[in-house]
Amino acid sequence: MTTFDDRKDAFEKKHAHDEELAFKATARRNKLLGLWVAEQLGLSGDAAEAYAKEVVAADFEEAGDDDVVRKVMADLQAKKVDVSEHRLRGKMAELLETARKQVAG
Repeated sequence: MTTFDDRKDAFEKKHAHDEELAFKATARRNKLLGLWVAEQLGLSGDAAEAYAKEVVAADFEEAGDDDVVRKVMADLQAKKVDVSEHRLRGKMAELLETARKQVAG
């Protein structure tokens, strides 16, 4: 193999690793978000854990965060919990940073 091939392989492996970490961080963020929203909804224990799993599963409906936002906002509105979409997205950004640290370390 040439040096170029070695560098190409290393880049491809790093990219795959970075994508895997990003996926894990997003899934972890969604779980943390689900637990936070569960608290807002008055859920605890097994019910909160189950809700967090629902939030993680909701992310597989489409690319991006809109599917998660739609699910969570609908649940919050159904229980008449006053959380704006802006606040929710801010919380998601905050929790993504927390999740990245947890996944990386």
